[in-house]
Amino acid sequence: MNRRDAIKDLSMIPLAGSIMLPKTSAPEKAVSQAQVAASKEIYQAIGVEPIINCRGTFTIIGGSIERPEVRTAMDAAAQVFVQYDELAFGAGKRLAELTGAEWGMVSAGCAAGMKHITVACVTGGNPEKLIRVPNLAGFDKTEVIIPRYSRNVYDHALRNVGVTLITVDSIEELTNAISSRTALIYLMAGDESMKGPMSLEAISKIAKPKNIPVMVDAAAEDLTIPNVHLKMGATVVIYSGGKALCGPQCAGLVLGQKDLLMSAWQASAPHHGPGRDNKVGREETMGMIAAVEAWTKRDHAGEWKRWLSWLDNISKTVTAIDGVKTTVVEPKDQLSNRTPQLRISWDPAKFNITGEEIAELFGRTKPRIALGGGSREGSTFISITTGQMQPGDDKVVADRFVSVLSEKRTPQKTDMKPATVALKGHWDLDVQFFSSVSKQSLIIEQDGNWLEGSHKGEFSVRELQGTVEGNEVKMRSSDRQIADNITFSFSGTAKDDTMTGSIYMGEYMTATFTAKRHKFKAKREKIFIPSGPPLAT
Repeated sequence: MNRRDAIKDLSMIPLAGSIMLPKTSAPEKAVSQAQVAASKEIYQAIGVEPIINCRGTFTIIGGSIERPEVRTAMDAAAQVFVQYDELAFGAGKRLAELTGAEWGMVSAGCAAGMKHITVACVTGGNPEKLIRVPNLAGFDKTEVIIPRYSRNVYDHALRNVGVTLITVDSIEELTNAISSRTALIYLMAGDESMKGPMSLEAISKIAKPKNIPVMVDAAAEDLTIPNVHLKMGATVVIYSGGKALCGPQCAGLVLGQKDLLMSAWQASAPHHGPGRDNKVGREETMGMIAAVEAWTKRDHAGEWKRWLSWLDNISKTVTAIDGVKTTVVEPKDQLSNRTPQLRISWDPAKFNITGEEIAELFGRTKPRIALGGGSREGSTFISITTGQMQPGDDKVVADRFVSVLSEKRTPQKTDMKPATVALKGHWDLDVQFFSSVSKQSLIIEQDGNWLEGSHKGEFSVRELQGTVEGNEVKMRSSDRQIADNITFSFSGTAKDDTMTGSIYMGEYMTATFTAKRHKFKAKREKIFIPSGPPLAT
């Protein structure tokens, strides 16, 4: 039996004793309602309420549902031991067979794969260099070039290696930035990498003659076979295992040039060095192979048709409410987050509730539903993404929307309560993070209910804006850096010369704050200014 048949027959291996998963290409048919209930209960037992995912493959809500073939492969892999370098070589060869790439590698997620490739580009597989990363003193290759359109929060994976990032705005700047120190060119897959003056194809034509690798981050894309990015000249392309592929959530798929991928594997766990903290197990490796194998056999047209049927069910239910409109968006021409979406819109003045408010309500109360919401030009909406919805979710979502929108609400008051506190001035701000206190400051100008000014953190000063109603204060500032943005949303109360409350920081969770009006200690005395240069120093 060859490896191809071994992977194929994994669907016949029993799970947890005597349970046999059916051999099917439709994951929803392999999971009974009893299994779904049990899955929910395991989280509820520790006080965590599961979520219906109408938002997409966001890691923070779990990414995707692993396919039955993947779970079967991972369980089978967990029952025996293997030598990991042998496993990596076998996986690399099998992934090459499946995808048409020269070689393949499984990493601990897409970002880990990006990190390992970057390390490979600066070390060339030399372990003497590997153990010195991120201290690149004495290295020949220390720079990574990135078009500005590709700068993003995920390029921390490259920055963690210690390289210098050079951001360029044109093909001329990119050409001039290339030097003997250039280790890599990094691109985020998208419209600009596919066409235009700084496309992958245009950049690869410059990089290839100079032997500079080009890495493409295609985390959320559908896998293409033959691979579109490799055909356009990329040296390496990396996918998330836990998004469109519905593979292991903690795995990434790295495809491309074999010698570079072997150096990347050397930089990955279990080998000691900067990648030892990015461990990928035998379970994820075999699960990733199973996911790619399944991808080549999945009925993608059938999946699309099923997704559209769910949106049609929702649309028919919600449009029974007078004033509700729906639009289906089918992004068939894009590769990233390629799944049909439904936009449900209405006049917020008629129903006295906005899309943002419904999205917040659905996300925080049972049954919890993650979806998008927004408002523009007198209309408001919610958006439903189908890719990770499960059978029956369409009815739950539609029924809940109808129930919420059918409730009678009084128009929300637009008048603001008069401010009862004066906040103008300079404030000393203590921010209590999880394990430290940060000394910061606020400068506030007040015009009735409206606040503006500046928020000085430990590393930057940013604009501050907010409101005060009665003694209730809400303020917001954003620390915007290239490829990063941290928003501080303050909510609290003011009394006399003190403000206290909480800070919401999005993905960085929460903090608390105490602000006290600054007491200036300067002496009140006349200032003498000499009429000429000093006569002594």
